[in-house]
Amino acid sequence: MIRWGFLGAGWMATTGLAPAVHSAKNASLYAVASRDHARSLVLNPQKVHGSYEDLLADSDVDAVYINLANHQHAQWTIKALAAGKHVLCEKPLALDLAQAQMMASTAQQYDRLLVEAVWTRWHPRFVRIVNVVSGGGIGHLEEIDSSFCFTSEFKDNYRLDPMMGGGSLLDVGLYQAHTWSALNGGKPKLDIESVDRNVGATGVDLTTHITGRLSSGVKVTALASFEKQEAQHLVITGSDATIQCQGNDAFTSWNKPSALHIGDHVEEFAAINPYAVMVENFGSRINGEPSWIPKIEESLYVMGLLDQIKAFK
Repeated sequence: MIRWGFLGAGWMATTGLAPAVHSAKNASLYAVASRDHARSLVLNPQKVHGSYEDLLADSDVDAVYINLANHQHAQWTIKALAAGKHVLCEKPLALDLAQAQMMASTAQQYDRLLVEAVWTRWHPRFVRIVNVVSGGGIGHLEEIDSSFCFTSEFKDNYRLDPMMGGGSLLDVGLYQAHTWSALNGGKPKLDIESVDRNVGATGVDLTTHITGRLSSGVKVTALASFEKQEAQHLVITGSDATIQCQGNDAFTSWNKPSALHIGDHVEEFAAINPYAVMVENFGSRINGEPSWIPKIEESLYVMGLLDQIKAFK
């Protein structure tokens, strides 16, 4: 049984990870540390620590989930790894590739597991997409077209602060860059054709639209936005057929049925909690049992892509 400690008790920890840990077969929520003692208690841990440092010093904690603002990911991940804890870090893994590389090096130094919590990667529908594409089920992969947009009501939120790693690209564009990685079986270079941004009053990108081509020959188009009408779509075109996620939850299907259009037929997927699947696979990997987790090199590759997009003029 993996004993989890949470740094932070925000929305994702409360609604996503805490229920997942409580329901997982190989996990228990042992401890939580946050700025708000009462909010920590809501997660129903066995213990509440008064500080992040106290939780990391707790020898009964096996793994730590980092649920802090983006600019705190690198700092507290490195501290947790150095304290001998395995780490599941909320996305984005870091603010940039340089930070992510330091985190990966620390994980290697202390022989600990470090995984970015891009939970959609564990959803059976996404797994099916990867298997169909990699198995040649749609012929030669030609194009990936996607969007992840919503109209935010953020106020005093780190997502609106550039110094805290805010902006739509790091928040929801990241899911789309991870899709490029998952479907291309390697680290193809990105040749950017255009990047259109709308930068808000606080200095973050409220919308980023990217077009380009990977060195594998695949055309990529992605739209990330905090200000457009809520929409998620993913269309993958091959030389023989097309894959399309049905509905409006291409990246966030959670606890409800979903569907996938492959060529001329539709496949249905039962409701599932991919957070719990992620937690169980993470624990199984620690225990040396059969599991699947994305390699940290994938997260480094994605951070490099995001750096490149941010720097494009």
